Amino acid sequence: MVRVRFAPSPTGPLHIGGVRTCLYNYLFAKQHGGALLLRIEDTDQTRFVPGAEEYIVESFKWLGITFDEGVHVGGKHVPYKQSERMHIYKKYADELIEKGWAYYAFDTPEDLETKRKEAEAEKKTFQYDVNTRNTMCNSLTLSPEETAEKLQGNYVVRFKYPENTEIHVRDLIRGDVKINSQLLDDKVLFKSDGLPTYHLANVVDDHLMEITHVIRGEEWLPSAPLHVMLYKAFEWQAPQFAHLPLLLKPDGNGKLSKRDGDRLGFPVFPLQWKDPNTGEISSGYRESGYLPEAVNNFLALLGWNPGTEEEVMSMEQLIARFSLEKVSKSGAKFDLDKAKWFNHYYIQQKPNTVLAEIFAQQLAEKNIHPDIEKIEKVVALVKERVYFTTDFWNQSAFLFQAPETYNPEVVKKRWKEDTPLQLKQVIEILTSVSPFDKIVVHDKVVAFIQENQLNMGQIMNCLRLALVGDSKGPDLFEIIDFIGVGETVRRIERAMEEI
Repeated sequence: MVRVRFAPSPTGPLHIGGVRTCLYNYLFAKQHGGALLLRIEDTDQTRFVPGAEEYIVESFKWLGITFDEGVHVGGKHVPYKQSERMHIYKKYADELIEKGWAYYAFDTPEDLETKRKEAEAEKKTFQYDVNTRNTMCNSLTLSPEETAEKLQGNYVVRFKYPENTEIHVRDLIRGDVKINSQLLDDKVLFKSDGLPTYHLANVVDDHLMEITHVIRGEEWLPSAPLHVMLYKAFEWQAPQFAHLPLLLKPDGNGKLSKRDGDRLGFPVFPLQWKDPNTGEISSGYRESGYLPEAVNNFLALLGWNPGTEEEVMSMEQLIARFSLEKVSKSGAKFDLDKAKWFNHYYIQQKPNTVLAEIFAQQLAEKNIHPDIEKIEKVVALVKERVYFTTDFWNQSAFLFQAPETYNPEVVKKRWKEDTPLQLKQVIEILTSVSPFDKIVVHDKVVAFIQENQLNMGQIMNCLRLALVGDSKGPDLFEIIDFIGVGETVRRIERAMEEI
């Protein structure tokens, strides 16, 4: 059975690149009838940020990405938080030492800094590896008695790479990646304070949780040789690896970072995030007016394509079509215009009843509480112009409140000396039709303009200016029908006074 995991660290808001990684894991698991786990890797408590774990869980709930096991849903491998699994890792570090795959190292930070400076003086880079470990203070160079004595103090456990060995990482996206052990540093796996490093905890947990495929970002590719060798050292079946391409900035120059979002004018987090230390707020896709379906569809195509011209795909279609073989090796540029296009498309497909519920929440925040049927009418009138759910207010505010100002450019271009007289005649037409019928009123106003050889554009735009405050908006007579004749007359009279 396919078993995959998403294992973020709670060090802040979830980057959109991490969301894509989880989405690919989800698609792969669902396509193969497998399971997706959410594991929180919080071994580095110095970087822990309060609220980050809850933020991660809420983000995926909004996106509709569900987990079969995990920190918030439980499962057969509880706990799913590494800080609650600390008692597990020491025996595996001990096992590596017993098998000769690891050793104790006692070098102090000052010792290591001295080595680095010596190497710099020779224009070299110091690395704790096959070539240097026999010159350092560790259990490979000390007697058993000296080692036992030093184990009473501070130490780390380092992995012991075999000499001059070619290590193969078989990657489902990149093929066979090879590197010689002489080039790799003996990574720290465990520390005397009882804390494992990411490398040991990650491999042990993946094994114990029966992970079959590790699908993660390209930034983990340099660590893959160590992980492959750890599986070999433990004599465990290694999972299959797939390292996803980076998400790049829109210009393609460099990785899209957490700092790029609001600076470049779009979110890089799924939800809005308020930094608990600085109070700084970063925008999120949800609060910016994106629909989760649009975010999932757009993200899925950043680094993968189905091999056809097809772009719009539901989650079910993405699950059916997804394959790691069609994931690109090269980075994917973030395209804001494409993200907007997807969101606009999904808004058009959404039932007005659903969009009305979303808009109703926004109106409630402004202390406006119309009937939901009325909000549905508004949504129907303006949705074609909407790219984000947050646009509903901008496109329809005039339906709920009269304009307080009038676009000066429209006034200058359209409002003439005889405009008030003409608008008074429009008022007479409006009030003469009872009950109000928008089609009848439209025809009467058009007939009035034509019979008097007036400028159609000028009068209609001035009427719109009086009702909306600008030259935007849906059909003019739909607006009148919605706000009512009485309110229409009040707005026209106020415009004549103000302008």
